[in-house]
Amino acid sequence: MSMPRVGDPFVEHRNLLFTVAYEILGSAEDAEDVLQESWLRWAAVDQSEVREPRAYLVRIVTRQSLNQLRTMARRREDYVGEWLPEPLLTSPDVADDVELAESLSIAMLTVLETLGPSERAVFVLREVFDVPYDEIADAVGKTPAAVRQISHRAKEHVAARRPRVEVAPSEHEEVVDRLVAALNSGDLQGLMDVLAPDVVSVADGGGKVRGAARHPVVGALRLARYLISGMEKTPGTFVASPMWVNGQPGIRMELDGLLVGVVSLTVEDGRVTQIYSIANPDKLGRVDAEAAVAR
Repeated sequence: MSMPRVGDPFVEHRNLLFTVAYEILGSAEDAEDVLQESWLRWAAVDQSEVREPRAYLVRIVTRQSLNQLRTMARRREDYVGEWLPEPLLTSPDVADDVELAESLSIAMLTVLETLGPSERAVFVLREVFDVPYDEIADAVGKTPAAVRQISHRAKEHVAARRPRVEVAPSEHEEVVDRLVAALNSGDLQGLMDVLAPDVVSVADGGGKVRGAARHPVVGALRLARYLISGMEKTPGTFVASPMWVNGQPGIRMELDGLLVGVVSLTVEDGRVTQIYSIANPDKLGRVDAEAAVAR
């Protein structure tokens, strides 16, 4: 099998194509599978006949992503507990593109999980990558008029469910630092001070992590006690440290020096309102190497 060459449009747009697939799927592993399949299809066409390679490649990747979503839906039926997206280690520079960072956030990807496959693809292509309606129509196999309706419906759906408060990365980092300090010292009051009273914590252990809550934990006191109790009961030493997760400041959790979880959070008025903890070991393979994302 031939491989993409330098100067090949597939190589030129690879970071964009990965980001499109990842945002439609919420899984870096599945996004890489989609890119591999898309490259095979791209390599098989007469590229001299392709007038707009970027649009053509986005169309291929979108179609393959929709096919992959059907496979993932079958896997999800057997998934134990809450399902969260696969986290990515990203450069702090990603936060400079506010729209890209928001679209990549675990909070946004979790909202996108509530959309149907076509709605999700249309939302991502239109709202994140500003793809024209007629090109989206080609990619998802619908008319431009239908795509406009789907886009409007999906945009309203997402707007009703995503955090409404824009927080500067510096404020987000400051809250992360306070949470890290409280976790590392086992400080119940410190946790209470940084958690919003109605904080909601969702954990994804995939049924493979002892102690990972299979249902959301709600409320600052309940969550603080749950976190401290869990760390005290587990043999070994937990260490929390800041990291950049999906375009936002987040937390890396290690137990005796081994990665055991990645935490993403939403912030409002200087406190944590949502916590997303990904502990399923199958989803932690992408946080030791920086992901190349683009739009």
